Amino acid sequence: MKNPKSILITGANSGIGEALAKEYAGQGVTLYLSGRNLERLDKVKTACEVMGATVLTKIINVTDEIKMSEWIKECGALDLVIANAGISSGGNVPIKDIFDVNVNGVFHTVEPALIGMSKRGQGQIAIISSIAGYRGLPSSPAYSTSKVAVKAYGEALRGLYHDQGIEINVICPGFVRSRITDKNNFKMPFFMEAEKAAKIIRKGLANNKRLITFPWQMRIIMGSLVRFMPEFLLGKILRGLPIKK
Repeated sequence: MKNPKSILITGANSGIGEALAKEYAGQGVTLYLSGRNLERLDKVKTACEVMGATVLTKIINVTDEIKMSEWIKECGALDLVIANAGISSGGNVPIKDIFDVNVNGVFHTVEPALIGMSKRGQGQIAIISSIAGYRGLPSSPAYSTSKVAVKAYGEALRGLYHDQGIEINVICPGFVRSRITDKNNFKMPFFMEAEKAAKIIRKGLANNKRLITFPWQMRIIMGSLVRFMPEFLLGKILRGLPIKK
């Protein structure tokens, strides 16, 4: 959709989610924003309202399937749904928690949204994966696997709903400023500010790109490594990546 007017974003209280809320905020736009931190979410709401948007916020955990379904149904006809909420493996987060948020949380966002969009025969859904979703990484097994899963899920849905008027897009960012990257204690190549990432995402969604991967340097590097490099050499390179603690 070129100019969505009714937009739902999960994980909107920081990072890419916050930047996307501000990027889309404007006159005539209604934003439905969720997060788990009331203070940060209220700040995002205020900033978006200053830009003219109508903003309704919800403190909710994407792992709660029933509450997510009820909330999304209450939001009514949505033009664009961005399944953004996610956590990293930093700080010894249990594997189960990573999959609950990064995988089940995406399912709990996308599936109820698809019900409403299917009835209307229109809508757009964006799933935030990661550059780490191109392949399972020994440096972050749980996190990268969760992102591989939602990348494949989005790609599958795009084909399934192609003829039903619903656009499905997968977004694979590299290192973007967020509360997650703030905890990283290693060098992050081609580091990007969240505001710039939001502009790239918006442009890609407006053009209905299947896969929105950025920065372009990381897209070329990861795409080339996965497609063309011999497995024994690729494995050696990946084993040398810093462990995400």
